[in-house]
Amino acid sequence: MSDTQNKANREDGSPAKSSSASETRDFLVFLAKLAVFVFILRSFIIAPFNIPSESMLPRLLVGDYLVVSKWPYGYSRNSLPFSIPIIPGRIFASAPEPGDVAVFKALPEDRVDYIKRVIGLPGDRIQMRNGQIFLNGRAVPKMRVADMILPVSPNSRCFAAEFERQDPNGTRSCHYPRYQETLPNGRSYYVLDLMDGAADWTQVYTVPPGHVFMMGDNRDNSLDSRFPAEPGGGIGYVPQVNLVGRAEFNFFSTDGSANWLLPWTWITAARWSRLGDGF
Repeated sequence: MSDTQNKANREDGSPAKSSSASETRDFLVFLAKLAVFVFILRSFIIAPFNIPSESMLPRLLVGDYLVVSKWPYGYSRNSLPFSIPIIPGRIFASAPEPGDVAVFKALPEDRVDYIKRVIGLPGDRIQMRNGQIFLNGRAVPKMRVADMILPVSPNSRCFAAEFERQDPNGTRSCHYPRYQETLPNGRSYYVLDLMDGAADWTQVYTVPPGHVFMMGDNRDNSLDSRFPAEPGGGIGYVPQVNLVGRAEFNFFSTDGSANWLLPWTWITAARWSRLGDGF
């Protein structure tokens, strides 16, 4: 083809328009495929979750980011982004293990994700006596261990002034009484017992069929299954259909001191030692 013909074609515009339309179409197809991939990944395989409160201290800190696996408990509408109602009931259902740290929806009208530890399964009888769990009439061993020491940061302030300490160089930290609990299945984990609270003594809860009993590891700072399910309050017994997934490991953690306009602070604010911590 001659230069004159090439020029004519460019001025006519048809080849350029065709090429541009093809590139736009290919880009839109790529975006559609990417959206489908992300939807499948987040709905059925893994999803990120960040910790907004201190109810799961000492294991989870505000500013932790977790990988949550979706397959262990089966799938329901709660597994999907925005709880899209395209899965009837619950499929491939499987019960959690006591000691699992699970993400779930608490109330039908509340689409917020919660995270707590599974303590009881259907038929289990649970009671708190003087801050100790009694499971099916037997005390769950609770052993005092070294205090949790948590540096004060924008994401971590002491529960009360009595727990705050300051070392000679002026660094402030929170010192919390920490205990190790061991469930009948052998799962061990740490909990905090900060004071004598109303929830240290409870009635006997009998977990109904199709539900689980969830508790926060920070026993005096957690609205969990010890409290009736109501907006802004406790969560009561959690229907297993509301389970979203199981916490697997930390993939990032920040103390909240970063300034988004100062990129180097993103590195200094990261709590690198927490990366990769599993459950």
